[in-house]
Amino acid sequence: MSERLKVGLIGAGVFAGYHAHKLAAHPRVNFTAVVDSHAERATKLADIHGIQALPLGQMLAMSDAVVIASAATTHGSLAIQALKAGCHCLIEKPLATTVAQAEEITTLAAAQGLTVQVGHQERMVLRAIGLEDLEDRPLKIEAVRNSTYSVRGTDTSVTFDLMSHDIDLCTLLMGGAADVVNGQSRAVRSATADMADARLRFGDAAAHLTASRVAEKSERWMKLTYPTGEVRIDFNAKTLSNSTAFALDTNFAHNEMVKDCLGAATDVFVRAILDGTPVLVSAEDGAIAVRTAAKIDAEM
Repeated sequence: MSERLKVGLIGAGVFAGYHAHKLAAHPRVNFTAVVDSHAERATKLADIHGIQALPLGQMLAMSDAVVIASAATTHGSLAIQALKAGCHCLIEKPLATTVAQAEEITTLAAAQGLTVQVGHQERMVLRAIGLEDLEDRPLKIEAVRNSTYSVRGTDTSVTFDLMSHDIDLCTLLMGGAADVVNGQSRAVRSATADMADARLRFGDAAAHLTASRVAEKSERWMKLTYPTGEVRIDFNAKTLSNSTAFALDTNFAHNEMVKDCLGAATDVFVRAILDGTPVLVSAEDGAIAVRTAAKIDAEM
């Protein structure tokens, strides 16, 4: 493979536009084309970057890899098509919105030796703080992830849309999937669930996660309880309080990977393909988040 990775973009909405800027700016990426079901939107984004808006099949044929930043409910089917075409995939969260699709993605990627990274960018925050490589795991995790209402993202539940970030962080901090998942979600303003509450067990450790997209204000924080004290992360304010014995970076907000989580994650994906380094969030970890979210929503 050449030193410049040929990468196409599936999606031309607001968040896909952010991805487009990161791809266009990356020194080791040749940004090939944009695909979107809305032709005018795709053309507008493509014109900004001096590339083409193309049909999916044509873009897959000319690309080594794709970024999938379309509506959440399309992630799974599009990733499966891209993998079958031999393309590496950076898939925005969630990996998929059905367990069957998530499992097919992991199977295809492994069988074809293709790289898949899932867009749970909050892992960059834990990496910058210094929590990613701790040998100790928390005794307890509490997380709240609330936002005010917006139609954007309501094609899937708040569990898949927002809580999936914290499910993934639990997977990282606890070293794998929960042994027991109990929870429920409910619709308030949307056809899909707008509020969710979950309690997870990881052996003797526990996590309590809540999420809402019909809250009065945005609130995104996580508290980790260790034998030596507590760590509290405010993801909105980008602040940290730490009473543990761990030497953590309380000034993590100034870390470049936190200032530009999306750009940093894009770079990790590119280097994983070209240099063989690890991805940020694997397909397997993305599938854990899908299975966990599906169990929580099953009680709706």
